Amino acid sequence: MSSTLDTLAQKLASDTLKVQDALGEERLYVEVAQVLGAASQSLEEAFLTEVRVRLAEQKARIFLEQKIAAAQASLKPKD
Repeated sequence: MSSTLDTLAQKLASDTLKVQDALGEERLYVEVAQVLGAASQSLEEAFLTEVRVRLAEQKARIFLEQKIAAAQASLKPKD
């Protein structure tokens, strides 16, 4: 069952974040989690974990890209 739970949570998290980005609703995943919680606490927890991991990765990637851009800018010769 764990495999099914993880697979469903991963897919739902991916789909939710895509829709969330498309609609510009930063907290859509919270609403989805509430719907899940009413039916399956296990799936709700797995879903929230997936969402948090994905959001954390996005933030870390943006931070890293900004650091790289800043480093590249500092290496460019000044006029």
